[in-house]
Amino acid sequence: MEMFGDSSWLYMYMPIAGVTIFWPGLVLIGFSVGVIGGFFGMGGAWMVTPGLNILGFPMAFAIGTDIAHIAGKSMVSTMRHSKFGNVDYKLGIVMIIGTMFGIEIGAQLIMYLERMGTVGSVVRWVYVVFLLLISFMVFYDYYKAVNKKKHGEGEGDRGTEGITWYKTLHKIRIPPMMHFEKAGFTCSAWLPIVVSFVTGILAGFLGIGGGLLRMPALIYLIGCPTHIAVGTDLFEVMISGLYGAFTYTLKGRIELVAVFVMLTGAAIGAQIGTVATKYAKGYGIRIAFGIAVLCCMISIILKEYGYAMMSAALILGTISLICLYIMKIMFVGAAQELRDKKQAQG
Repeated sequence: MEMFGDSSWLYMYMPIAGVTIFWPGLVLIGFSVGVIGGFFGMGGAWMVTPGLNILGFPMAFAIGTDIAHIAGKSMVSTMRHSKFGNVDYKLGIVMIIGTMFGIEIGAQLIMYLERMGTVGSVVRWVYVVFLLLISFMVFYDYYKAVNKKKHGEGEGDRGTEGITWYKTLHKIRIPPMMHFEKAGFTCSAWLPIVVSFVTGILAGFLGIGGGLLRMPALIYLIGCPTHIAVGTDLFEVMISGLYGAFTYTLKGRIELVAVFVMLTGAAIGAQIGTVATKYAKGYGIRIAFGIAVLCCMISIILKEYGYAMMSAALILGTISLICLYIMKIMFVGAAQELRDKKQAQG
């Protein structure tokens, strides 16, 4: 550090946590997760918490600060997606009912495991199982869709689809029935409520915004087109993040200085990630999502077996690479759009 003279300006004191932090690292984490969150519709708790911990935050502050940052970042992304017409607010509001009850039950389960003294390992292994399940669904879906395309089986407006479990679930006609105009389907109101309740329990139990679990559920179980699933999920993450931020503020475990520094990076990153969804094909988004989930799962296993540095390097390396991939999609797509406009004018 001293090779460039006095580097003390690169460090910032965090008054609530009582630690000194390398602030460009905070901006970088915020920017990367803004890009990734805006693109996938994930809150990004699985990436930010280890990053903050590596920078020097005690774990409780890392989790609390992460949740507050997620709420703010998701607000930026939701507003951007709303402009593109990617948010089904009616569906999001119906799902909030299940999410809130679910988060509370998940949190109570954590308290019980904490009293039993087994919380760390149980949470990590539950996480691994669900990440494995999600990555299997994403890649199996892609495999099925590719096979259908080979045999010339299209699926109308949605293009070629792999997993279509939502078609079976839409046949359940328990009243009240609701039509979701933006997402383009009608189903029993109990379907999104039950799905959000289950994903809410997992979100409360695993200490995440829930986007990692809710986005695949919106696509495969509820039947949302990918871009609507991303926007609606971000709206949900924003609400559950605000709720989480409120509870952690009461516990005095949120470092507001770090939240604002990270949101500076996230505000820019979220714009890039959201614009990139305009140029990405549905399966481009899903495959990148599947790879991110697999890397996250491997990093948790490494952490469980005591390879903390390898775990952190894998997560931060994955963040950087996927961030660059998304930025490439945006720049290539925007350049192509400009070329097409020039040709149309010419």
